[in-house]
Formats: sequence, structure tokens, C-alpha cells
Amino acid sequence: MADYALTLSDSEIERYRLMADAAQRRERDLWVAAGAVPGARIADVGCGPGAIAVRLAGMAAPDGAVWAVDRDGDALAVAAALAARTGVPVHTAGGSADATGLAEGTFDLVMLRHVLAHNGGREQAIVDHLGTLARPGGGAVYLVDIDANSSGLRDAPPEFDEMDDRYRELHRRRGDDLTVGTRLDELLTAAGLEVVAFEGHIDVFAPPPGMRGPVWAARDTLVAEGLATPDDITRWDDAFLRAEQSGSGRRFFAANFIAVGRRP
Repeated sequence: MADYALTLSDSEIERYRLMADAAQRRERDLWVAAGAVPGARIADVGCGPGAIAVRLAGMAAPDGAVWAVDRDGDALAVAAALAARTGVPVHTAGGSADATGLAEGTFDLVMLRHVLAHNGGREQAIVDHLGTLARPGGGAVYLVDIDANSSGLRDAPPEFDEMDDRYRELHRRRGDDLTVGTRLDELLTAAGLEVVAFEGHIDVFAPPPGMRGPVWAARDTLVAEGLATPDDITRWDDAFLRAEQSGSGRRFFAANFIAVGRRP
């Protein structure tokens, strides 16, 4: 399994929250149709800091619950703290996307968001495993992932393109598919699931100061793998600071695809 490229910081946690807010507004009806209803058992695999998990747990309450799994201990600690503060039923556990340690065949809904693009070569193994977690006779696997070729940052400084090129090279070296969102339905079908929904959309939002997206969040990894230098990071930081202070109309455009498959 490839290592994560992103560093969990305050700005990244805020980015996850904004993404979760947008996802719930756009996808809530599909969450319900897939099984996020009172009393449901839900698995949130690759839960990160828990922004989606607490929303799903609120929908499953009072008799249902969410089992949130991630292999990043820092992310799990944030998710557990968020659940405790929110007061919703979330159980956190360490595990990888293709070996969660969760009980097979027991979940009404299994959700995986923005994980496949970071696990090149393991996409089908991951979806196959998720399929075993869904209960026979209608349990659902819900996948969300990106098409980076249709995403970007408007009014970004020229240095952003340089960063983006290095980021894409990082994923190319790792064998990651940054357009995996366009084939989520194929992964579900190959896992023996019936595809009941497959759609795409583009989220548009204005990033607050300090939020620079996954490319910036991966800067330490870029340095560690020889794709950037500390001087590059300083130069990119200065460029972003100037752009943020200019009051320009910066907007993130994030292309996301969603696919839902049911276990016969």
C-alpha cells in the first residue's frame, strides 16, 4: 500500500470539513438511498479526521453507528475527538483500506472517499475487500474519487502550476491513477456488485487564507522524494501569500465521481 502524500494540518482539517459540508449538501439523498438511515451499520473506510463519519453517524442515530477506519493514527485521534464533541456514535479503529479488520457481511453501507487515487495498483483489491463487508442481500458500497484532469485552482499564482506538475509526477512514480473516479463503476462490477448509481459533479468554492489544497499538503513528501527543495517550498509559500493578500477571485474546482454498488 502506498504511503499517504498529504500532511494533516489545521488547514487540511478545515479543508476536510468544507469538503464534508459540500458532500452532505450534494449527496445526502444518495447517502439515504444507499443505506444511511436510522439504525444502520455504516463503515467509513479511510475516514481521515472524521468529517464525513460524524455526519453519517448522525443519520444512523440513535440505534445505528459508524465504524471509522484509517491507518493514520493522527487522523483517527482527530476523528475520535470530533465524534466525542459531536456526541454521535462513531467507533474508530486502525486498518488499511484492503484489510480493515471489520466483520464481513455486516454493514448496510460501506463508504470510501478519496482513497483509491492514492493507492495505485491496489484499487481492485480495495473494492473487492469493501464488497465483502457489505451485508448480502442489499448492503451497499459507496465510492467517491477524483478526476484531477478536470480539477484546478483559478487565479492561482504561476508557481501553483509548477507545484501541480511535481505533485502529478509524485503520483505517476507511485503508479497512482488521479483519474480513477471515471472508472469507479468498473471497479464495483469487477467486485461482483450491482452498480445502482454512477454520477459526477464539480465542487466550486473559495479557499480561505491558508487553504491551498492537496498539492500544498503534499509538500513535505515532495521534498522527501526529491521532487522539490526547501527553497522551492519557501518560494511557493511566498507566492501563495501574495495571492491571498491580493484579494483575487481564487476558486477551487474539484471534479468528483460517485458510484454505488449493491451486494446481491
